[in-house]
Amino acid sequence: MMEDVELKSGAEPMTDSGQDYSASNIQVLEGLEAVRKRPAMYIGDISEKGLHHLVYETVDNSIDEALAGYCTHIEVTINEDNSITVQDNGRGIPVDMHEKEHKSALEVVMTVLHAGGKFDKGSYKVSGGLHGVGVSCVNALSSHMTSQVFRDGKIYQQEYEKGKPLYDVRIVGDTELRGTRQQFWPDGSIFITTHYKYDILANRMRELAFLNAGITITLTDMRPDDEGNTRQEVFHSADGLKEFVRYIDSTRTHLFDDVIYLNTEKQGIPIEVAIMYNTAYSENLHSYVNNINTIEGGTHLQGFRMALTRTLKKYAEEQCAKELEKLEKNKVEISGEDFREGLTAVISIKVAEPQFEGQTKTKLGNSEVVGAVNQAVGEALTNYLEEHPKEAKLIVDKVILAATARVAARKARESVQRKSPMSGGGLPGKLADCSDRDPANCEMFIVEGDSAGGSAKQGRNRHFQAILPIRGKIFNVERVMWHKAFEHEEVNNIIQALGVRYGLGEDSKEANYDKLRYHKVVIMTDADVDGYHIDTLLMTLFYRYMPELIQRGHLYIATPPLYRCKKGKIEEYCYDDQQRMQFLLKYNGGQEAGVTTQRYKGLGEMNPEQLWETTMNPDTRVLKQVTIEDAAGADYVFSMLMGEDVAPRREFIERNANYANIDA
Repeated sequence: MMEDVELKSGAEPMTDSGQDYSASNIQVLEGLEAVRKRPAMYIGDISEKGLHHLVYETVDNSIDEALAGYCTHIEVTINEDNSITVQDNGRGIPVDMHEKEHKSALEVVMTVLHAGGKFDKGSYKVSGGLHGVGVSCVNALSSHMTSQVFRDGKIYQQEYEKGKPLYDVRIVGDTELRGTRQQFWPDGSIFITTHYKYDILANRMRELAFLNAGITITLTDMRPDDEGNTRQEVFHSADGLKEFVRYIDSTRTHLFDDVIYLNTEKQGIPIEVAIMYNTAYSENLHSYVNNINTIEGGTHLQGFRMALTRTLKKYAEEQCAKELEKLEKNKVEISGEDFREGLTAVISIKVAEPQFEGQTKTKLGNSEVVGAVNQAVGEALTNYLEEHPKEAKLIVDKVILAATARVAARKARESVQRKSPMSGGGLPGKLADCSDRDPANCEMFIVEGDSAGGSAKQGRNRHFQAILPIRGKIFNVERVMWHKAFEHEEVNNIIQALGVRYGLGEDSKEANYDKLRYHKVVIMTDADVDGYHIDTLLMTLFYRYMPELIQRGHLYIATPPLYRCKKGKIEEYCYDDQQRMQFLLKYNGGQEAGVTTQRYKGLGEMNPEQLWETTMNPDTRVLKQVTIEDAAGADYVFSMLMGEDVAPRREFIERNANYANIDA
């Protein structure tokens, strides 16, 4: 994936683009006025997520040039002052006079919302960018921005403050380069944070390199670390999705080593798919439309699943009739999801005019895509199965095992429910429920340990806060067959307390959230290594068994304080070592003499009033919302952290943990 590629500043020497790309191709849809007033409408939010989205919108312009065949190199730099520079070797934004707007096309692109070549079918057949607001939105939300275009042997430049140009586009020099260079400083009066995280940007640049084979993306962080070092990675993928699916699946045991791959076009829709099977029990499908991660799926995923089920079922009926007869005798029917157990797949399609819907506008709605993907995947899979009978038999055996386990899971759930008929509507006896019955108002805290659970029960607001104590560490669902989770008491208690059921059919693995009883599910554990481990085990459970709970924004992690610091009558809770040092500096000149510090080793050490005040009171607490921004990255991290391979897990912990007891 990563190669050592020397990339000089900027771009390649200017060449004839072979296409008339000028101001006439830039179409204006509407103005820019509302962006600064309601930034969240355009970039999602004004916290860390929205901040990084500014980079994605800028890079999307360069990717559009790459999709059109005019760009091969993109450089992304986090500068020392935390500004961002994005430079490509595309054609360069047009700078000639825009006929309708009577100003340079560069100024139109930079200052008018929904202005750009992506709205003109002659300029780009397809284009990325989820919201389509383009670089003008980035400009509006930046305190300062500088645009440079290398085109026609000249360097054209314009600068802006909060989206408003400081001067007309002008020539500032000569060049042999071709492309566009954008530098912007996020506006600190709008964003909660303006500090960029290298790893977040690296994940997206890696993803884009996989999705666009042949493109080279260089990410450089010019901010020196504690030892004075800077960071740089070069992302380049020659094999695209083949490499992507291997990367995602790299910490799992493969059923066989082949990648089932197709790259074709059906009904005018470019379709690329890479499939691997592993020995694990979860289904991991990652879908993209025009480089956008469609985390809610859509019609392309529907077409893929239809083709997979239809093709594998036909093959099994023709080649494995005896095994299927045995299943039927045991009253086990194979369903579509059985064909997807242990499956890791990446689906990437390009659509000229995508229609996005769903809660976060990341679900594809184009009906014509279903048939195109169904046909393409069906043909490719049929050919593979016919040419690889040994691997095909391994897949069918895995499917049969999955069907058997699914029926066993249903029986396990029924058994548990029969054993606890007195637990009040199927609720676990340990649950201290709240009195409010509106899920939108209700919170459930999952608390480790009876002592902490007791404090939480006494300290909570009984009207809207429920407490579910769990005993110790739940088991690692990443390493067990699906139905085993339902045989585990603590896992079952969590599922029952939430009111989650599994699918429309009683055997389905898909969670049904219609009767979800709480819209805030809060994991509350000790602020130590064991607590972090329990956090990870619980997040793995939710990610693998109830992913939509995370996608809907219902999962949170509580942040209990590490210390209570007291100097005379001044008393403050400190949530980390940095806050404790700030207390010492502010009230005691940075010295320990005269400051009483209580270190909380666990939640159980706090009395109910302290737990309420620091960790549970909505007016004073800090909750961290669990989100899935990068589904493929999350898939890789969970399988790596919770899988069998020790080496990558050790490396990850050493790189990311503030402190950890790493034991071989």
